Amino acid sequence: MKDNKNEMFPLVDEQGNIIGAISRGEAHSGSKKLHPVVHLHVFNSNGDLYLQKRPAWKDIQPSKWDTACGGHIDLGEDVKTALKREVREELGITDFTPQDMGHYVFESAREKELVYVHKTIYDGEVQPSKEELDGGRFWSHNELLNNIGKNVFTPNFENEYTKFFK
Repeated sequence: MKDNKNEMFPLVDEQGNIIGAISRGEAHSGSKKLHPVVHLHVFNSNGDLYLQKRPAWKDIQPSKWDTACGGHIDLGEDVKTALKREVREELGITDFTPQDMGHYVFESAREKELVYVHKTIYDGEVQPSKEELDGGRFWSHNELLNNIGKNVFTPNFENEYTKFFK
């Protein structure tokens, strides 16, 4: 599998106002053009955090453990719609109540994203997409802390976890 480099995303300013459109290929080419994404951190009632394993074929951070659900907002989509779509596609979850944690700009060597962060508590079954993910599991707080900085997680996840939940 491969990501569709022609998929279109909104081009936004740091307040989230749409100022144009950009293809996935250009967004991930090092252009540093700001595009919006949604993240959902899924905790169970014991406080464990579900992480997805990114497949080896992904163009960004292959084979790393990452935020339970993360995805781009498609052109013409709002944050809430994108979040529900991504969570359904990646985790098979349709009955959750997201809590808005705010947004921030994340920049790596290849891209610049406006990240809308959410969390939820969910004790139901998680069914990671076989097409989009390489599985997933719940991690305890201690497991997370013991693996930060060891190239196990994506830099984006580590940044977000320490900023919002540590």
